Amino acid sequence: MGAGVFLVASPADEAECAAMVRACGDGGAPVYPRGGGMSYTAGYLADRPGGVCLDTTRMNRVLEINEAGMYVRVEAGCTWKALHEALAPKGLRTPFWGPLSGISSTIGGGVSQNNAFFGAGVHGPTADSVLSVSVALPDGAILRTGTASGETGAGTARPFFRHYGPDLTGLFCGDAGALGVKTEITLRLIPAPAHERWASFSFASRDSCAAAMASLGRTGLACELFAFDPGLTAVRMKRASLMSDARTLGKVVTGQKNLVKGLTEGAKMALAGRSFLGEADFNLHVVTESHSKTGADDALRQLTHLAERAGGRSVEPTIPKVIRATPFTPLNNMIGPSAERWVPVHGIVAMDDGAACWAEIEALFASLKTRFDAHGVTTGFLVTTLSTTGFLVEPVFLWPDDLFDLHRAHVETGYLKTLKPRPADPAATALVAEARTAVVDIFTRYGAAHFQIGRTYPLARTRSAPALALLRAIKAELDPDDMINPGALRLGDTP
Repeated sequence: MGAGVFLVASPADEAECAAMVRACGDGGAPVYPRGGGMSYTAGYLADRPGGVCLDTTRMNRVLEINEAGMYVRVEAGCTWKALHEALAPKGLRTPFWGPLSGISSTIGGGVSQNNAFFGAGVHGPTADSVLSVSVALPDGAILRTGTASGETGAGTARPFFRHYGPDLTGLFCGDAGALGVKTEITLRLIPAPAHERWASFSFASRDSCAAAMASLGRTGLACELFAFDPGLTAVRMKRASLMSDARTLGKVVTGQKNLVKGLTEGAKMALAGRSFLGEADFNLHVVTESHSKTGADDALRQLTHLAERAGGRSVEPTIPKVIRATPFTPLNNMIGPSAERWVPVHGIVAMDDGAACWAEIEALFASLKTRFDAHGVTTGFLVTTLSTTGFLVEPVFLWPDDLFDLHRAHVETGYLKTLKPRPADPAATALVAEARTAVVDIFTRYGAAHFQIGRTYPLARTRSAPALALLRAIKAELDPDDMINPGALRLGDTP
């Protein structure tokens, strides 16, 4: 838990935000920017008393959708769900279009933390879709990047392109909010693909599933490519009545381009029920999309061939259908199906290191099984890809412990009422913390990258001396008194 802040400030727009940041700087109060609050790495927690939590959720507008220029400009507190809904009627989308928590996660937070998931298999993570950011600095000045950093006779240039000289935009992508407070973000637009296809495959072993993930990921044909181990599949099936929920089934039906196809897909889901997933299987899921039916079908055909060659058995693609039909659902998965605490940890390794890294983490968990069992700790894995080079491994932990107010605020009230609260269990929580640290150590040996660096991942400790010196110099130039999210990125760590 972080230190307490003495004030929560919630600006309404960029001007108010800049004024608040300047007032905090003048008064010597550290500023801790907060978006949707979805960080699980202490990303916005104060690490010294007397600070201000700067809540950006009132800055939630879509400011400009430039259809002719193919970019969209939003305030930092705009959620991914709100942006997606604003663009859909225009037939537009951002290339990367959000994490699974996009109902609450903000775009400013996503740029600060980086995200995986929707569109990432083809287009990479959040940062790869960003053209420009606007950032409030401690003296109240607004720094704009990309072409928006230029000036014309008419004033500030438009934010239509990221690259002109050194890439300043990239400095503020994945910075954990430590280099300045984001006020606006401009993202690239693409025409929303008209056709999508799905496939799911069941694998008898982790190794065959991991090999298939890498093989499919290298093609760059799947806009989403993800897999669950048996542990996480069991949690999902227990938590979500995917096949019996009429509302979900209805969204799959109505989400298709024509009613006949929608009814056909819905009927397949209903008939498959939950039997399509074997309890001991590793399950891999694929989504392809294209502006033509032929393109989407051909991509799926190629991926299916590779998956089956790696030992996969085709099963009904219920899970990718549902995730695509209802991409930004209420965050009931912030807790376990029996009101357990839930927390992930992750690393992004090279595509050809994914299988070995996953296996090593599983071996760690096997060595801890007796202790896990004694404290009621269970684990699972989500794996996914980032473009053609990144293999993301995300172990998750569930354990008996009391919930936080954050959980109660974001989990649906009706769902929460069906669960029996659990008492605090400090010993179980300490064991999970120990195991997470051990997992991060494994990732470090593989030279992994991390999103959501916050105050958890060892960025500074693992950088070369020249890289760390440059990072520290940039922080000192932009924030000489260390007033903006001090402690984030852990730049004070010793290499």
